[in-house]
Amino acid sequence: MEKPVNLNRYRKDKARADKKARADQNAVKFGRTKAQKDADTAETARIKRLFDGHKQDRDT
Repeated sequence: MEKPVNLNRYRKDKARADKKARADQNAVKFGRTKAQKDADTAETARIKRLFDGHKQDRDT
């Protein structure tokens, strides 16, 4: 005689697996490494400094 199957456990395991699969897809689609984010932040700061250095004061 086989052991009875807990359908609630099966349903929850399936939901977890589906959620994990979707998370993996989103990580591939939208994910960026910390190094990429830091490089982006540094580039933005560099551009801001560049433009701030070229601002002109106009007293008119």
